[in-house]
Amino acid sequence: MKFACVLALVLSAAMPVLAEKKIIQPKEFPTGGPLSPGVLVDGTLYVSGQIGRDPKTQKVPQEFEAEVRQVLDSIGIILREAKMDYADVVSVQIYLTDMELFSRMNAVYTTYFKADRPSRTTVGVVKLAAPGARIEITATARR
Repeated sequence: MKFACVLALVLSAAMPVLAEKKIIQPKEFPTGGPLSPGVLVDGTLYVSGQIGRDPKTQKVPQEFEAEVRQVLDSIGIILREAKMDYADVVSVQIYLTDMELFSRMNAVYTTYFKADRPSRTTVGVVKLAAPGARIEITATARR
């Protein structure tokens, strides 16, 4: 009997624990689409790629800096819904349709991530899924 208890304890410790998964769906974001704005798993938040489309008008701003701010503001809404903020972001991936916009993007980006900035990758792409979008950002945050 003692052996059976020890064996059960060892086996249960060796089995992977099922991760708790929670969909992060801020009220400001449309529901029913093909993706979730964020997914929180065991304290790690995975933020889907965000573009600079205005949530009310569904239009991408003409000014590039306004587009970047909108992207980062959208990420901020998702972070807040998960009870996190920009300081919790550990990794960022940025997709730009024009690498000539890199320094302008950085000027806005550094106003959101002031210190202890996350790791980051920036990639030039030909086109994004949303017509007229010049930037898309995805992020990972950890409590």
